[in-house]
Amino acid sequence: MGQLAPVFETPYKGTGCPCQDARLVLNGILWIFRTGAPWKDLPERYPPHQTCHRRYQEWVDRGVFDLALQLLTQDLLERGHIDVQECFIDGSFTPSKKGAQVLAKLSGVRAPRSWQLQMSNGFPIAIDTGSASPHEVTLVEQTLEARFINEIPKKLIGDKAYDSDTLDEQMEEDTVLK
Repeated sequence: MGQLAPVFETPYKGTGCPCQDARLVLNGILWIFRTGAPWKDLPERYPPHQTCHRRYQEWVDRGVFDLALQLLTQDLLERGHIDVQECFIDGSFTPSKKGAQVLAKLSGVRAPRSWQLQMSNGFPIAIDTGSASPHEVTLVEQTLEARFINEIPKKLIGDKAYDSDTLDEQMEEDTVLK
């Protein structure tokens, strides 16, 4: 983990067994993310699924993943691997888990949706999630505020859903990006 190791460390509270190695726990969490498997199906080569799930919840509560993304993105920026001259924005639907889909159908609410702001090489510089109900063009400001770097894209490219005179005016005035 290198420079990220201190970010993922959990201080030992002096009770019970010492904490599992943060790298092994993170690898278990990433395996769950990659496969979409339930926590109980985590292979034995990783720490117990209860440990990985508990540490995942701790890290989410402490904002560890957000901080790690910011640090990684800042490192790439400092090394010249990020160019925000031209970025792309788009939204995509993501499936609801367990009962959320049923509740959404009953209440008439549409499935959750996520927006990504990416550089031309596909590297995301912002990710934001929300309801799929509002039109995409109204969520540009929210997505830009969720970016991992301070730099503002010079040119923002989106599909036809982002073709809006109002948005163009806001972008020119920089009101969206303040």
